[in-house]
Amino acid sequence: MNTRRLTTAVGTLAATALLALSVPATTAHAAECGVRSDGRLYCGNAVGAKGYADRSYRSATRGTLTTGFNWFACWGHGDPHQGGNDIWYWTQLDNGQWGNVPAVSVKTGVDPAPGLREC
Repeated sequence: MNTRRLTTAVGTLAATALLALSVPATTAHAAECGVRSDGRLYCGNAVGAKGYADRSYRSATRGTLTTGFNWFACWGHGDPHQGGNDIWYWTQLDNGQWGNVPAVSVKTGVDPAPGLREC
């Protein structure tokens, strides 16, 4: 390999490494959305998504999801929301409380998420 090719290869490798370091770790999770062997749905969600006591925006807010990737234990029918359906996901919120999150806030491809149990 000549010096010019080696310099180009090293430069490309360095640029690729810097790009990889600049991408947040949560980005790798953002593409993942599926039920794992523990029966939970692991999926991206809207940062700041609210969790409600019941499957309704009219119920008390129990907390929020402050990160863009979380797990969800099950799903159920509730009030319709902006996502065009009535699916809500049950999860433990970042403050330790449990709440229902409307599917519009969870980055699933289809609702309810295939393989997740109904609750």
